[in-house]
Amino acid sequence: MTDLVTRPDADGAAEPQPPTTDDAPAADGVAPTSDVPGGDAPTYAWAPAEPAPKKRRWGLWIGVTAAAAAIGMAVTSVFLIAPGTAVAGVPVGFMTPGAAAAAIESRLAETTVVLTGPGGDAELTGADLGATVDAQTLAETAFAEHPMWNPTGWFPSPIDAEVQIDPVLAAEALLAAAPDLSVAAVDAVVAFDAASASYQVTPAVPGEGVDADAVRQSLQEAFLAGQQRVEVAPSLAAVEAETTTTIAEATASRLNAMLDTAGFYIGEERTVPLDRAVVASWITLGDGDRGTISVEVDQAGIQSVVDTLPGLVDREAVNATVITNRAGTVLREDVAGVNGRALESTDGLAADAASQLAAGDGVIELGVTETPFTTVALARSVEVDLSAQRAYLFENGNMVESFTISSGTAATPTPTGNFTVFAYTRVQDMGALCYNPNAVNSYCTEDVPYITWFAPDIAFHGASNFRSSLGYPQSHGCVNMWDDAARFIYEWTATGTEVSVYS
Repeated sequence: MTDLVTRPDADGAAEPQPPTTDDAPAADGVAPTSDVPGGDAPTYAWAPAEPAPKKRRWGLWIGVTAAAAAIGMAVTSVFLIAPGTAVAGVPVGFMTPGAAAAAIESRLAETTVVLTGPGGDAELTGADLGATVDAQTLAETAFAEHPMWNPTGWFPSPIDAEVQIDPVLAAEALLAAAPDLSVAAVDAVVAFDAASASYQVTPAVPGEGVDADAVRQSLQEAFLAGQQRVEVAPSLAAVEAETTTTIAEATASRLNAMLDTAGFYIGEERTVPLDRAVVASWITLGDGDRGTISVEVDQAGIQSVVDTLPGLVDREAVNATVITNRAGTVLREDVAGVNGRALESTDGLAADAASQLAAGDGVIELGVTETPFTTVALARSVEVDLSAQRAYLFENGNMVESFTISSGTAATPTPTGNFTVFAYTRVQDMGALCYNPNAVNSYCTEDVPYITWFAPDIAFHGASNFRSSLGYPQSHGCVNMWDDAARFIYEWTATGTEVSVYS
């Protein structure tokens, strides 16, 4: 039977629904009306028929879900380790390499070693001992050799792992766990010795304690066997000091090498050397990481020296003076040229120097502004006028000095011509008789001073100790002069100075 729906009236309120009838509808599809007292007869319309239910395709959805799950399993298996795989007793099947590495590290850290013996058992975990394995490499190896996607690699034999322990952490942990079985080691010490002005080493003294390697071996055996707890009867072994003699000696050697070169440098020149004891007073030695010796440097102490640097570094230029011949060839450098210089800013220099010294570098470079020197050339020559019995000294063409002389006699004349100075003798005996008592027609004059040789067996020299007067020929060929004059020529000329002798 078809339900009817009441039409709403003009006010929007639904009119009462008449009882359902089994009467057949009229030809136009509208049910017959009946009289309703007090109003118009209600109008009825047929309600639309309900749509037919859709067919459900459960089989299709189940198939899609199963396919997706299969794809997910296949994709996941690409990243997982095969079931039954174990690394050192730690099951890592169905894990990614990252999760496997974490599981290996966690199991090792939790594995407990129990020291058995008098006074009760002491327990230490792998974490207490600083135990480590290369968990990431082990996990990656497990995955590479036994991936889940390859069923032929499932359930393999366990993969072994080598356990290491941190020697410092292990020694501290074993000392704390079994203090009655331990004698603490004494660290090596480095200290500055004022007497030798160098750093000296007091060697380390080894201690004694529970054998850490035996504990490590027991820990490894338990870990490989998948045991999380193992009992060990402790054995004793020597315990090395944290700061070993070797470390101390290396530190002292580095510090002493730094003291050898410590100073403020301009180029290769150690312009301001630093006293070894002063540098050592700036240095404080302490305990570094893993038994090393730390080096701290007092920046304020360095600054006190930096403040004095301008007075020690700044200087005026010094011009060079060279002696030449008349052609300009340099015969001798009389005064070495020195560049002038002025220290540049020293801002931050003390801090930089402190960092260098702490690192073992004692060469502290300075920045300077230089003023180049100039070179003054002095062309010198000597003329000997035999007629006037005088020697004339010229510099850059100007006569600067002249001296009275005595030249050789007619029997032993002074040779004329152009010569050059070739040698100098501060003092010697002159004459063959000085060297040969049997010499004939010879002489011997002892202790002749300031000899400047310019021709074979001919020289300028002093004659104050054997001449009473000068100004006329009386020598055996040499040019005799008073000692002061001879010394002046001895010091004023240079090897290669030109000498002209004329009548």
